[in-house]
Amino acid sequence: MANLDHVRWHCRRGLLELDLILERFNQRHLAALGAAELELFKELLALDDNDLLDLIMERMPLSDQRLAPVLCMLQTV
Repeated sequence: MANLDHVRWHCRRGLLELDLILERFNQRHLAALGAAELELFKELLALDDNDLLDLIMERMPLSDQRLAPVLCMLQTV
């Protein structure tokens, strides 16, 4: 549980649009993520705010296809 709280804290970003997307993702998917998916989500969270939002909004191509499943989840919230 403490690990998920840490992840939730890292979801607080500087862009309102990104905050809203991540909050919905947390409510719908975070608790159900497996260990591998959680690690991929953390990798996405390590990106800069603008890069992460551009990926979610499909304004930038995804260079690491391993992240695609979690990115798809973010795109459908």
